[in-house]
Amino acid sequence: MMLINKLAILGVGLIGGSLARVLKREAACATVIGFGRNEANLKKAVELGVIDNYAMDAAEAVAGADVIVLATPLMSTEGLLLSIRDCIKTGAIITDVGSAKGSVVDVARRTLTDEQLHNFVPGHPVAGTEQSGVEASFAGLFEKCLVILTPLPQSNGKSLDLIDKMWQCAGARVVIMDVSHHDDVLAATSHLPHMLAYALVDCLAAMQERDELFRFAAGGFRDFSRIASSNPEMWHDICLSNRDSLLKVLECFDTHLLQIKQAIEQGDSQGLVEIFTRAKKARDEYTETYGTVTNINAIE
Repeated sequence: MMLINKLAILGVGLIGGSLARVLKREAACATVIGFGRNEANLKKAVELGVIDNYAMDAAEAVAGADVIVLATPLMSTEGLLLSIRDCIKTGAIITDVGSAKGSVVDVARRTLTDEQLHNFVPGHPVAGTEQSGVEASFAGLFEKCLVILTPLPQSNGKSLDLIDKMWQCAGARVVIMDVSHHDDVLAATSHLPHMLAYALVDCLAAMQERDELFRFAAGGFRDFSRIASSNPEMWHDICLSNRDSLLKVLECFDTHLLQIKQAIEQGDSQGLVEIFTRAKKARDEYTETYGTVTNINAIE
């Protein structure tokens, strides 16, 4: 089903590339134009059939586009919007894939015109892998995953409907959420786990026995630490963009980790069993209820 005549994807990496792949597979767009900082990556995207053409200038890439997808690191959003603002055609829909929405909305309100803001639909596909770059992209990335849209009070209903259909076409399940609520929820369920994985691997790597530790690391370490292979630049931006929500949930986690530490220090066998039992019950209930809904690759 044709939804978009010309699609501009600013940032042709894992997420942007996967979206282009699936929309082309489903014949949902006629032409895909890519933009990025790395021309070799863009040439590879053309070779792979992910995009039809590319531009090294963002304003050139969005000229005449019906839908513009911002898929670059969060900290680049303001500069990117400023560079394309005067070249966005009237009525063009702008959306993004950022993991923190408050910062993106703030930037959009500062940089876009009233008409452009009217057609801005913030979004976040809760999907990804620990790999990055267009060569890691694949059309099935969003299958059965959640995509959270956080429309603004002034968002155009038709624009929201088209972005909703775009993600459904990609195989995702779309939910609508308030901007601040999104950032609080994702800080706990996505951003915190990444912080823990990065901290664990960095901690072990700093120990004198690091070679032996990694040599004998088993499946539990591999499963837990997988997401520490994610793009450092992207997660740097997410930390700073969702600072307040992330700090709150880190403080909460510190309290729970301290409880376990104290239980071990005090030899509190019953306390440890109660904590582990509660956690196992919650994890088992989550898996039973949601395990088959969310894409198993979803890490963001």
